[in-house]
Amino acid sequence: MSKSIMILGTASSVGKSTIATAFCRYFKNKGMKVAPFKALNISLNSFVTEDGLEMGRAQVVQAEACEIKPRAWMNPVLLKPSGNMKTQVIVNGKVKCNIDSYKYKDLNKELKEVVKEIYDDVSKDHDLIVLEGSGSCAEINLKESDIANMYMAKASNSPVILVADIDRGGVFASVVGTIALLDNEERDKVKGVIINKFRGSIESFKPAMNQLEEIINIPVLGVMPYYDLDIEDEDSVTERINNKYKTESCLDIVVIRLPYMSNFTDFNALSRLENVNLRYVNNAKDIGNPHLIIIPGSKNTIEDLKFLKKSDIYNEIIKLEKNDTTILGICGGYQILGECIEDSLGIEGEITSEKGFGFLPIKTVFNKEKVTNQSKGRIISKKIEKLYGIEVSGYEIHNGETFIENEDNILIKLEDGKVLGAINDKGNILGTYLHGIFDEGDFLNCFISDLLNKNKMNKINDEIISYKEYKLNELNKLSNLLEENIDMGKVEEILKL
Repeated sequence: MSKSIMILGTASSVGKSTIATAFCRYFKNKGMKVAPFKALNISLNSFVTEDGLEMGRAQVVQAEACEIKPRAWMNPVLLKPSGNMKTQVIVNGKVKCNIDSYKYKDLNKELKEVVKEIYDDVSKDHDLIVLEGSGSCAEINLKESDIANMYMAKASNSPVILVADIDRGGVFASVVGTIALLDNEERDKVKGVIINKFRGSIESFKPAMNQLEEIINIPVLGVMPYYDLDIEDEDSVTERINNKYKTESCLDIVVIRLPYMSNFTDFNALSRLENVNLRYVNNAKDIGNPHLIIIPGSKNTIEDLKFLKKSDIYNEIIKLEKNDTTILGICGGYQILGECIEDSLGIEGEITSEKGFGFLPIKTVFNKEKVTNQSKGRIISKKIEKLYGIEVSGYEIHNGETFIENEDNILIKLEDGKVLGAINDKGNILGTYLHGIFDEGDFLNCFISDLLNKNKMNKINDEIISYKEYKLNELNKLSNLLEENIDMGKVEEILKL
């Protein structure tokens, strides 16, 4: 059995995922065979593994930090809220069922057994498993059904590091309150505390750290500074979703922030570019006059399409399209740009059909089976000269089959001949099912270069480095920050290394 350590939090969004990622990278750089594990994730941001299984994005980032391939067992239970009090339950990468959210407790015992069995099986093959909790580890109303927090700490016999966020205020009360709400067995498992997102002088803060240690009788392992690193976030509650301009000379790209938006991580590769200003917008008045509009993926495409129509974003996009603004749809956004979406089986709800924008000559029909694939293909349309012939890759997560009326409007064909994208006659409206399409350097370079050229803006001086290389650089910076600010010698002592 491998060694293990668990990162738990005093609340949601305190930085558990990023601290767990830092631990993964630190111990990987120490030469250990490391893997991440999060028993249960609640998120609309998911990924498809090479064997066609679905998992949460946070463990994908952590797998990258370990330099291993993402596997569904790293996140054995994924809950995807789909609106109307419905939740899709994914177990070991496959859809198990769609349930009323309040009936989750009925599945709880079965899911606990599945998670424990998976963990016991995979933990044998690694030197260290870095486990991550979910939300607060001291929610007394949820304790009976807890899978991801103290249940897993006990099941894996893992020492616990508690993470608290000082930036939101009340950090001492949150730590003391969390410890107080744990029972004696749980409290004994907490071996250290990390204060996260600190701004200011750590030296001046040390007396308060010592006082906190005296109150809780648990070591404060250190203080992580508020860092400006491009490490992918797990949830849409994130600082990367904002409406701030870098500079007026940048390409202005607007992502429509849908109520059921999924996989906004598709656009992280864009946000790192110096000549790109990426904004997330959920009302018409904030759209402005961007160079590119992106309609992202959605967990409830028809409801999100209705939202666009009710909010007047729909009419604003129509006006911009008439001015030849470039518009891109990914997955659900691709479906929305078509003529209509039909859901006669009620996969997403009671609405059986909805008219789309009609920008693309496509029609989508929802099926019972969910498509989850990693896919590779090629741009076969000549309507955008710079993109013609470029190889593209990514992953598909969608219900529904999309039919294209005219072969001249096919944008992407896969190696097996499957059509995975469309383009309109003018070449300013594009859509595809490929999540992660911007992660490939060739497509990203050529797509941005074409946008700059279309808008008579300065071209990119140098080729963009591969996203994989860029992410590893950021992960190493994160590992260095951890080593500089946290007593990792004490952590290794806790692990008995």
